[in-house]
Amino acid sequence: MVTLTGVAGCSGDTDPAADKKPAAASSAPAGQGEAEEGEQESGSPTPPSSAADRATAEGAVAAWVAAVIKGDAEEACLLMGEAATEASPAKAGSPETCAGDAPQAKQMEKAVEGFRESFTPEPPTDDPKVEAAQTPATGDEVVIPADRITVDGKTLEEVILSNSTGLSPQDLNVNVEAGKIEDAWYVTNLDFDIG
Repeated sequence: MVTLTGVAGCSGDTDPAADKKPAAASSAPAGQGEAEEGEQESGSPTPPSSAADRATAEGAVAAWVAAVIKGDAEEACLLMGEAATEASPAKAGSPETCAGDAPQAKQMEKAVEGFRESFTPEPPTDDPKVEAAQTPATGDEVVIPADRITVDGKTLEEVILSNSTGLSPQDLNVNVEAGKIEDAWYVTNLDFDIG
């Protein structure tokens, strides 16, 4: 299973193009590292600079998938966050951590590169229409399966399968998780399970 986490961590391998087309064997981290010193100490996220709709989990997830397809790593990073845990306060992507040579920005570039081809339907467009179906929340968390996210009229699951070799729907389990940080929604995890 590939797990993409938010601001406070990232996952395993970084080779998105192992044996199959990128999504099928993707194992790319895309979260961000630790916040810079002095940032986020109060537990409140830095005000977002993204224009994406964060009023709903579905809006945040759709905007994040669109950013990945467009190859916009900075926007994808700004749409990611990590809910508070016992060990750390809630953190959200910020202009400081998502731009330029920041470690989080570099990690997000690799992740977007790894998932972009897999998430892009044929024929590709410059401005994909991405929608996420309304999904019931469990507290401040929402999990949206890939078959409930559409990209230019096709489910994200269908798109991933069409860009993969030798996978059937039973082999693929992809879920995008969103969490509420303060009053805004952020993508907090991507579960990408093959097998």
